[in-house]
Amino acid sequence: MSAETTDTAEPTPEHTTGGADAADRRREQHGWYFYDFACSVYSTSVLTVFLGPYLTSIAKAAADADGFVHPLGIPVRAGSLFAYAVSMSVVVAVVMMPIVGAAADRTGRKKPLLAAAAYVGAAATTGMFFLDGHRYLLGAFLLIVANASISVSMVLYNAYLPQIAEPDERDAVSSRGWAFGYTSGALVLVLNLVLYTGHDSFGLSESDAVRICLASAGVWWGAFTVVPLRRLRDRRVAPGGEGAVGSGWRQLLATLRDMRRHPLTLSFLLAYLVYNDGIQTVISQASVYGSEELGLNQTSLITAVLLVQVLAVAGALGMGRLAQAYGAKRTVLASLVVWTLILVAGYFLPSDAPVFFYLLASAIGLVLGGSQALSRSLFSHLVPHGKEAEYFSAYEMSDRGLSWLGPLVFGLAYQLTGSYRDAIISLVIFFAVGSLLLARVPVRQAVAAAGNPVPERI
Repeated sequence: MSAETTDTAEPTPEHTTGGADAADRRREQHGWYFYDFACSVYSTSVLTVFLGPYLTSIAKAAADADGFVHPLGIPVRAGSLFAYAVSMSVVVAVVMMPIVGAAADRTGRKKPLLAAAAYVGAAATTGMFFLDGHRYLLGAFLLIVANASISVSMVLYNAYLPQIAEPDERDAVSSRGWAFGYTSGALVLVLNLVLYTGHDSFGLSESDAVRICLASAGVWWGAFTVVPLRRLRDRRVAPGGEGAVGSGWRQLLATLRDMRRHPLTLSFLLAYLVYNDGIQTVISQASVYGSEELGLNQTSLITAVLLVQVLAVAGALGMGRLAQAYGAKRTVLASLVVWTLILVAGYFLPSDAPVFFYLLASAIGLVLGGSQALSRSLFSHLVPHGKEAEYFSAYEMSDRGLSWLGPLVFGLAYQLTGSYRDAIISLVIFFAVGSLLLARVPVRQAVAAAGNPVPERI
């Protein structure tokens, strides 16, 4: 890791470029892109493809005659363990994000905190190489650590954007970072596919190949994190203020209290919280559903996720054009209808039929990037001027910190019914409620109430 770069200038506001010239900004921007390039392989290779089915198989191997494991003496159906661990990881992230965010705001030292979060997550992911036999508790622990770490690191990563990009270039810079992440995710999945499908020719067992794919994601994450740590720089902030823990939670509560003066903005955030929880749960649990309920092999799952990665870019661009023609709110609502149809189709998917699963993956790809990108841009119109940082902090909490209910519902549905089909269809409630809440938000009135100019179409 490189030595820290110290800014000797006078303290600068937290959300400005601090007087950096264009060349310096471009250098930092290029480094910033690479953190998405580094960590996105965890989301694709680990969380979406390999870990769910593999951890479930380990838990089933350790289960009793009734199919239950007993972590800390609590009876848990083996097939629910992964969903519960994902849910628990998000609870840990909720606790940590305000604390770490406040520490970064008070000290101006985002880079060491980003390094700590990234390397804790990368180390936990690399440690997944040791998951074999009946080590389901180790797997659940490493998942909780890695998933919470990436959430915390993304708060710090996103906080750099106002510092490294002028207002009129932030959309482009943010989009490039997003594209870097999808590119690395697809690239590593191709390498994973080669290793997994050819594991015999490499002298590896199937389990060995999966463990190498898991661990390599951690190595990739750690290796490419060096680039942003070399290029990003910290800015000084004015001294004073409370400790990180107290100020973190107080700032979050103050922001929520302020949102009460903008109830339409708060209403949109609530709608987003609900339907985004559904989206995140579908993505994290799709591989478990495909392997355990539909009987698909790992090669089919990898191919499906590759389809999602490629089509997500095209889908986001296409939905962006639809938003220009019909407005962002209508386009997001239409995407939520598609998400609901995806779950219904998934419920009726036949087993051992990868072609149908690929079609479903293609549909997910076409609405995934766009529904999230348009939600973020829509929210940006509802933020009062001068409060962008604190409002987007609450948005980030909704995006990454509060998506625990969906995995919990999925896990409970399977625990109670023993059917992954019942578990997947239970997620329809998130899209139905989210759609109703969003439909009730008068966005043009909400934009005006926030004191912002109302776009011609929104």
